[in-house]
Amino acid sequence: MYYLAIEWAPDPVLLKLGSFELRYYSLCFALGLFLGYKVVINFWRKEGGDSDTLDSLAVLIFVATVLGARIGHCLFYEPEYYLQHPLQILLPFRQINGAWEFTGYQGLASHGGILAVLLAIIYWCRKHKKSILHMLDIIVIGGTLTGAFIRLGNFMNSEILGKATGSDRGIIFSLIDDIPRHPAQLYESLSYFFIFLLLFSIWRKRGPTLKPGFIVGIYLILLFGARFVIEFFKENQVAFEDGMQLNMGQWLSVPFVIAGFIMLYIKRGVKGV
Repeated sequence: MYYLAIEWAPDPVLLKLGSFELRYYSLCFALGLFLGYKVVINFWRKEGGDSDTLDSLAVLIFVATVLGARIGHCLFYEPEYYLQHPLQILLPFRQINGAWEFTGYQGLASHGGILAVLLAIIYWCRKHKKSILHMLDIIVIGGTLTGAFIRLGNFMNSEILGKATGSDRGIIFSLIDDIPRHPAQLYESLSYFFIFLLLFSIWRKRGPTLKPGFIVGIYLILLFGARFVIEFFKENQVAFEDGMQLNMGQWLSVPFVIAGFIMLYIKRGVKGV
């Protein structure tokens, strides 16, 4: 009996009408995208931009987020299986015991999603003749808020579990087991909320004076630095990580952190200096 642990066992399905299911994860994902978009469009309008132009980028980012995260998971974490079954990367079905079953997209990797979004933004900026770094400065602020809500959805889904605390304290994900664990999803969600507030504050106060790309540098260092640290409190997602000194999430975070420091060095100071 763990007297100091909190038992957590919510039904992942918030609402069910016939065959239709509304899941907490889907709601958090959609809410995060919507609020992130509202943050970006607020900055965009203050700079004289119009909503119609940005709407096309929003649709592109949404598609890139889902496809990139899905492809990233398949290639980073389960390449052996999905390279043999490439159609299942994009189709929400899986062949189980010789029969096809609907499984949804079981596996999304944030690193893949971010890489795909970056490519989408570069494409859009070149098409509309906009500054890539300036757009990234704005978008990463809203994107950090989106990430916070996605991790909250993971918590509601009882997935991406933390390691056992080894004490009476922790969260017991009763749908999985009866072990007190670190709420790694909440650690990550709260860290993203903090990073969002910091970036939002810096942009509000000093945005016009900063060189394009400076905010991106801070974002890369803080967000992927936090991800690197929090991975120490997470269970490995796939078996091959058990033999690694650092897990896949950490190895994938290192280049982003390095890129952040390079960006800050290049973009240090203010405009005109």
